[in-house]
Amino acid sequence: MSTSKQTGNATGTWTYARPALALHWILAVSLTGMVALGWFMISIEDDPGSDWYFNLHKSIGISIFLLVLLRIVWRLTHRPEPLPSFVPAWQIKLSSVTQMLLYTCMIVLPVAGFIGARYSKDGIALFGVALPTAVPNHDLAELFFSVHGVTAWILVGLVALHVAGALKHLLIDRDGVFQRMWR
Repeated sequence: MSTSKQTGNATGTWTYARPALALHWILAVSLTGMVALGWFMISIEDDPGSDWYFNLHKSIGISIFLLVLLRIVWRLTHRPEPLPSFVPAWQIKLSSVTQMLLYTCMIVLPVAGFIGARYSKDGIALFGVALPTAVPNHDLAELFFSVHGVTAWILVGLVALHVAGALKHLLIDRDGVFQRMWR
């Protein structure tokens, strides 16, 4: 099954189905906000009242993780059309690898954060409801928080590459590939 539909425009470009478009943009905005919130939290980590931001980050992170799982299920059950034949093979391969790594980061990032939080002294309160915690283990919590932080930086780099590729198609190639995510 395909996540795309053919359009009748002059270039013959296709667009993604509405659910795929919605999930893409909801996740793009949500992940951008979460990275910004995460970096802000680092600057206020020891401030009074910072717990509120950390609990918000954890709650939203779990919610985003569920959306990521939904997006993956959608993607596995609704395969997108291949890129047009005029796109060079190396760009198709780079796009494929980048997307695979983006999905990997979108899984590793919240899982590492969740595990780190479960082993931390603070635990997780999902929108105010305390979730079961593990026996606190500072070293294990710090290990998973390190994975969480490094994965966030990798995600930022991959998103930058993804956006650069999209803008290349829009501004340089002008081949209609960019427009697939805007219709």
